[in-house]
Amino acid sequence: MKQKQSFWFSSNGLAALILIGAVSYFLLMEHREHLFQALPFLILLLCPLMHIFMHGGHGHGGHGEHGGNDDKSRDGDPGYQKGYEDGLRDRKEHQNKS
Repeated sequence: MKQKQSFWFSSNGLAALILIGAVSYFLLMEHREHLFQALPFLILLLCPLMHIFMHGGHGHGGHGEHGGNDDKSRDGDPGYQKGYEDGLRDRKEHQNKS
């Protein structure tokens, strides 16, 4: 089966990228002082936006998987199993030292 081409590599996507680039260039050239004054606030605004839109990228799954038991998907993962066993061993060693 043929894979669907990404939007950004289509003719409309390339036209959108060129338009975004041109608008960004002229905005930066004409309003440089204003943008530099607002830069700290824009960076602070970027933090919660990145958290909202990029939160799914580090193992939280997707829709409908919240609160579920996802141990079934980890059963065959040797890295997870080794880390789990190392954690148990470290915990026992820490308890024996106390």
